[in-house]
Amino acid sequence: MEILDSKSLKHAFLAMIITASFGVLGGCATIEGAGKDIQSAGEAVEEGAEEASN
Repeated sequence: MEILDSKSLKHAFLAMIITASFGVLGGCATIEGAGKDIQSAGEAVEEGAEEASN
């Protein structure tokens, strides 16, 4: 039995992304800033998914 199986690792990664997203969105003051923050969060998720698939 592994300490961290694949399902637990996915849940932990998702929780980190959600938590980071709330922090980023809480810091933006304008709609333009929110768009940039959402774009950068999406890019981070995409990079994480690419790394996880390799």
